Amino acid sequence: MKHALVGAGEYLPQMESVDLELLNRLGKTAKVVCIPAGAGTEGPNRITYWSNLGVNHFTKLGVDVKAVEVIDTATAEDPNLADQIAEANFVYFSGGKPSYLFETLNGTKAWSAVEQVLEKGGLVAGCSAGAMIQGAKIMGMPSLSDGFGLLPNSVVLPHFDEYPGFISRASRLISGTSIITYGIDGMTALFRDGDKLEVIGTGGVTIITQNGRERYTQGDTVPFEA
Repeated sequence: MKHALVGAGEYLPQMESVDLELLNRLGKTAKVVCIPAGAGTEGPNRITYWSNLGVNHFTKLGVDVKAVEVIDTATAEDPNLADQIAEANFVYFSGGKPSYLFETLNGTKAWSAVEQVLEKGGLVAGCSAGAMIQGAKIMGMPSLSDGFGLLPNSVVLPHFDEYPGFISRASRLISGTSIITYGIDGMTALFRDGDKLEVIGTGGVTIITQNGRERYTQGDTVPFEA
């Protein structure tokens, strides 16, 4: 399985080197779809903003790209939109509200299409909320909720360098559990290929377990626990 968790900065010029590396790790000619579902409650102007930003970003990187505007449960069940996702080999979820993003996709044709992309050797990337839903659990208040579990036994904290309060909040929620916290800085991706995890980008990834914490930076291999 290939997937990437991005801390912050989707589609910005500063992320070009990270996304070029992810495209390289795909290992085939990319066919990208950008999905703005995390911003589905923010109105049509924001949906258009994220869609255009993603298309312009990946067009500049020289690859085939389109926006697939899955933004609510109805569009997530649209077979035509699901087919467009399934035809891609690189799916990118931009940010927004993680709980809304998970609930919008869970059990739908759109998410089944994402799973098909993964099964065919494609790559799924997500930034901020798009990264959080890939964990086994999603951090919220007052409790953890379910994620898709692409990264097993995990909770993912994006924007980690921006909000140090995440550390104490996460520690309280996972206290007494075996869940691993992955704190991902902006302009940084944690890339998984099978049982290998690697940091790509200018920031770092902080791993928090019951035994303490470790920080990893560009090129470091991060321990993987299935």
